[in-house]
Amino acid sequence: MPQFPTINQVVYKDFDTLFDIHPVTRKLNVLTNVDAVVRSVKNLVLTNKGERPYQPFLGCDVRNRLFELNDGFTEDEVVENIEEVIGEYEPRAELIDVIANVRPDQNAVDVSITFRVINQTGQITINLLLEKVR
Repeated sequence: MPQFPTINQVVYKDFDTLFDIHPVTRKLNVLTNVDAVVRSVKNLVLTNKGERPYQPFLGCDVRNRLFELNDGFTEDEVVENIEEVIGEYEPRAELIDVIANVRPDQNAVDVSITFRVINQTGQITINLLLEKVR
């Protein structure tokens, strides 16, 4: 057995936060490698600061930016917040690019996050449309 994992081995493993049950084993589904990191990045982006108990600084407050006036700095603030939260709380992802496009007429922000999972080949791009919930 090699000392370091190869690309084909399971390196990262998280339980599915949707709490879906496997139909055969009747256990919680498990996300591995790329799927685990993608779910973690989405959760970090969609979490507001102070939303998680005992972790008041976790999150990036992107949804709170939807309620601010749309000026020229909103997109830059969203990009900076996402880069900061992924850089600090997700060491398994190597961030490549974050693009934010504010849509003032729809009260939404279109976010595209491109990253590479450590110990994996290829880039992953996540596209999120963040809009106000009434």
